[in-house]
Amino acid sequence: MNPQASAVTDDRSVPSKNIDLHYAHCSRNLERCKHCGDMVPKRHAKEHYLYTHASVSCSLCSETMERVILAVHRGENCPQRIVTCKFCEFPLPAIDLLEHQEVCGNRTELCHLCRRYIRLRERNDHEASCNGVSYNSVGVSDNTVTTSRRDDARAAEREEGGGERRPPEEVSQRRVLFTIAITGIAVLLGSLFFQRKTGNSEMH
Repeated sequence: MNPQASAVTDDRSVPSKNIDLHYAHCSRNLERCKHCGDMVPKRHAKEHYLYTHASVSCSLCSETMERVILAVHRGENCPQRIVTCKFCEFPLPAIDLLEHQEVCGNRTELCHLCRRYIRLRERNDHEASCNGVSYNSVGVSDNTVTTSRRDDARAAEREEGGGERRPPEEVSQRRVLFTIAITGIAVLLGSLFFQRKTGNSEMH
């Protein structure tokens, strides 16, 4: 005969000689939860349900769930929980994080070692491998360096400023108008000065 036997109610192993007494005790004082299968004291069954299995709504996203998983939901799964961008540390809802980081990670910053503009998403890898050598010291032509830096600078201006560059024709027209205006003012002032000087000469 097996000296140990399992009580039907709480799955604990107890000596066979005590099984009847233990079974009577469990049946009188414990009951199995219908939701999780745990044995809980009958006098605390209601509290066990309210604090573990009762349905609650997340205050951030309004999703309904058991109370026992609410804390995990808010900390790890809720789409409206506040997280921070790994590039700019700006706080925003988790549901918007992917789209934000896609844009934010493409912004550029100047590396003060090699003087190149590096995308933020590539910054960590660049810092780990950057040896501070500029383009010129590795045999790249000045024209290539100038072009590359100019392109990087333009890209940075577009991303940071968000404005559009004016067409060359518009810039040229404005310069011509500005030049004509300055010339006209100069001619007018010269004419007035000449007339005033002539009048003074006639008086003498």
